[in-house]
Amino acid sequence: MPDFNSPGAASITLVAGPPGIGKTTWINQFLSESDQPLFYLCPGMETEAVDQLYVAYRFPRVTVVDDSQSAELLMNLPDRAQVYIELGFHLDLATLPFNSLPCRKVAIVPPELAQLTAQSEWHSWANELVAGNNIQVPGPTALPDFWRMSLTGQVFDPPSLEVLLTEITGGAYGPAVRLKGIFELPDGQAFYIDFVEGLEGIEYTELKLVRSLKGRPTRLSGLEVVGHSLQQTAMAETLQASCLSDELLTQYQRQYRQHYKAAQSTDDKTTN
Repeated sequence: MPDFNSPGAASITLVAGPPGIGKTTWINQFLSESDQPLFYLCPGMETEAVDQLYVAYRFPRVTVVDDSQSAELLMNLPDRAQVYIELGFHLDLATLPFNSLPCRKVAIVPPELAQLTAQSEWHSWANELVAGNNIQVPGPTALPDFWRMSLTGQVFDPPSLEVLLTEITGGAYGPAVRLKGIFELPDGQAFYIDFVEGLEGIEYTELKLVRSLKGRPTRLSGLEVVGHSLQQTAMAETLQASCLSDELLTQYQRQYRQHYKAAQSTDDKTTN
């Protein structure tokens, strides 16, 4: 086990909180500022978990670690490494194996809870409270459902995607309290999409990735929905029906390649 008390030692930060509170957003501010070795873990999640993909795409210098690698990593951390471990709402904070490590425990909670003491499981677990999004927090006996679907290789046209997201966040498949996903569009761009019940609108963030305009994209993408009594089969069927067929995708990509080629030619003539 590394000596966490030695000069230049590695540091570990555990981050907990309810769904949609802003855990990933809080972590991201440190991933974008530090020049030290950075590691990100999200225990209990598969390799196609949206948070892991988002961190990997947005911060290429951050090492995203899955469950199979975490034990070895924590035993062999490089000097000055900063490790951020994001804890899902479904985990029991009291029994986490990470609790035995010398680490910083941060709970992101609604603003009113950040001003109180001993009012929730996060207060009894954390040594630091941070005010996050102003959302309603479910009680321990009313934890929401969690549903994930891989979208790797699938492409959506923007109008259909907008209708689909509006239906899901509007409760067409059961009350949704949280939605996040990475979606590929026919112009070759990929977007991170984020919705939290109680906050305004659906947020779209373009990922700065190389455009994918030759066949179906091979980079990972997916959707995650947190809610109550979710109609998972119906959502999956609607998602599949909303994806572009091979024929339509080929037509779209041909048009966009021609468009970008013409735009590049115009730029070259202007420059010269």
